[in-house]
Amino acid sequence: MSQALTLARPYARAAFAAARDEGRVDAWSQALGFAAQVAADPRVAGLLLNPELTGEQAVALLAPQGAEASFTRFLGLLADAGRLPLLTEVAGLFEQQRAEDQRVLRATVTSAAELSPQELDKLRDALKRRFGREVQLEAAVDASLIGGAVIDAGDVVIDGSLKGKLARLQTALAG
Repeated sequence: MSQALTLARPYARAAFAAARDEGRVDAWSQALGFAAQVAADPRVAGLLLNPELTGEQAVALLAPQGAEASFTRFLGLLADAGRLPLLTEVAGLFEQQRAEDQRVLRATVTSAAELSPQELDKLRDALKRRFGREVQLEAAVDASLIGGAVIDAGDVVIDGSLKGKLARLQTALAG
């Protein structure tokens, strides 16, 4: 996985730079998301590895109808370099770059029980104050946390779950 991200990173950066230069970041985002979703289909993924598939055929398969010419050239570049299987990673890294450029922090809060909209709003406001950026919050439920929540905000993970506290207590007592 990390090797795929390492290989995908320069392509994502180049795609974002091209999209930003054209003023078409949203269009590129949608096109990349579409292409990544198509490429993630197991049948298509197998087809992309077929050496008989030409780059033009792969681009025709992956590019959404009416895609920017620069986007289809980008897909062609990926095809020529044998990097089409990295499309999912490229799309994910593109979105990270987009969020960073727009000063939006994407965070996931995983809690033991479903959080109310009011609780999510309070959490979003607290994260906004802490990081000084707009926060796009995604919620998930994991009953194994026992209680509390874990917040994953990019490079920062805040573990306020009972499961995490018990694990830290166990480590402190054992060590």
